[in-house]
Parts: sequence; C-alpha cells; structure tokens
Amino acid sequence: MLALAASFGGGTQGIRAQAGKYRISLAEWSLHKSIRSRMMTNLDFPQVAREHFGIGGIEFVNTLWEAPTQYYLGRLKAQMKRFDVQGVLIMCDGEGSMGHSEQKERLKSADLHRKWVDCAAELGCGAIRMNMYAEKEAKTEGEIDEFLKRCQESFTRIAEYGKAQGINICIENHGGISSNPEILTRLMKMVNLANFGTLPDFGNFPKGTDKYSAVEKLMPYAKGVSFKCWDFGPDGKETTLDMDRMMGIVAQSGYGRTGSNWVGIEYEGERLPEFQGVQAARRFLERYSL
Repeated sequence: MLALAASFGGGTQGIRAQAGKYRISLAEWSLHKSIRSRMMTNLDFPQVAREHFGIGGIEFVNTLWEAPTQYYLGRLKAQMKRFDVQGVLIMCDGEGSMGHSEQKERLKSADLHRKWVDCAAELGCGAIRMNMYAEKEAKTEGEIDEFLKRCQESFTRIAEYGKAQGINICIENHGGISSNPEILTRLMKMVNLANFGTLPDFGNFPKGTDKYSAVEKLMPYAKGVSFKCWDFGPDGKETTLDMDRMMGIVAQSGYGRTGSNWVGIEYEGERLPEFQGVQAARRFLERYSL
C-alpha cells in the first residue's frame, strides 16, 4: 500500500513521505463549537462530513451525543447509511478514571466503557478511544509503577470485552501522564493484547516536547492517527508543525499496511472558523489520501 521514498538525515529530521496513501476521516471535535452552539447536532455530523467536506469516515465524540439510546443509535445509523459514511471510532470521555487507586472505581470505569464498545460495534466503527487518567497524578517512579499496574488491570478488562466484538481499544496522548510516550508504551507492553494500542495525536504534548520524536515512539502501537492541526498558511501548509515530516513518520512506521489506514482531521484552530480549518486540513491531506 505504501510507496515510501524517505531520506534520513539524522533521526527523523529528514523523513518525508512521498506517496503514503491513507483514508481521510473527520474527528467530530473539529466541529464542537458548531455543535455546542446548536448550529448542528451529532445526528447532522454524517451529512456535514460527506456533503460539506467530501469525507467518508467519521470519528464520534461521546460527549457531543444527545443520548446513547437504542432509538438514537438507529437514527444515527440511518444517517450514516443515507450519506454513505463509515464509522471509524468513538472518542470516550467522562466515564471515570481507568487508573484510579481504588479498584472498585477503576473497574467501574472499565465497565462504563462497555456501552461505547457496543455502540462502536453497532455503528461499524473499529475502535473506541479512552483516557489514561487517575484521580491524582503519579509523579515518582514508584507511583508511576503502581499506576501502570492499575491501568494494566482495567485496560485488560475492557480490551478483552472489545476483542469479542472486534473493537480496538486505543489510548490517546491526551494530557497528563498519557502524554509521556515512554510511559504509554510501557502500558502497551504490559497489556500486550492485539486489539490494544495508541491513537497518536500530533499535539497534546507538554511544552518543550519534541513532538516528532514522541509521535515516532507511539506509532508502532497505533490503531489510528489524529491529524491535530491549528492553522494553515497561503501555501496550504500547517503553520505550527511540519506536517510533511509528521506524515513521513506515520509512513515509516508501517501504519496502514495492515489494519486501519485512517488519518483523522482534528482541527482546533482559532484564526480560521471550524469549517474553513477542516477544509484546509482536507486539502493538505489529499496528497496522502487514497
């Protein structure tokens, strides 16, 4: 699938993807302002993705849904079928702390995510995205070790549930300890299940982090890719990151050769309105799309 012509000039500095081919999806968070202001709803998302942007893959955000009822799912499925869009994943927030120090609380969180696994399966998605949080941030090496052991227990529980339905469980670098790629990859190795992986986000790292190196460390476990972007210049390129370099890292990792090959646009800029920002991101990614 990938025809990659990459140059190596010291680590990832010289990596450039020339012909990596991926499918473009749209993360619903890109339109969260429009949804929260009631300019559109989650039920409109499939139509907007297809008719406004020409995008055929959608990534839901659970906190932007009206209600995860069976009736609601039926309406959402009908919209997806009508506008010929495919569900890619559901980003899940607000369902507790998977690394909570109390076993009862972390296992409760794992079980609360089961309904989103069920929803993902019914909508034809391949994954849900979860968070790697605790009620108190682990700081010392001993605290981190204990935190990872707790996460191993809870994420193994939900990953095994997801496996039965063919759903991948992904952790995004989404702030706090989850934005440390070394710690996140340690958990990948500890759980060691085929349907458990990462959702590398090009942003969401602490200030001063080498984002290119961090994404490179997360990509071997990737079940999806979040094309986080903020602004685009007159030349059509993202102004805050070297996205050609980022896409080169994605291509070099082998992402898309087997399994998922979606790259999801997640626009979070302020200068361009949401719809313009998504269009700019789509135009950029068209060079890498199937």
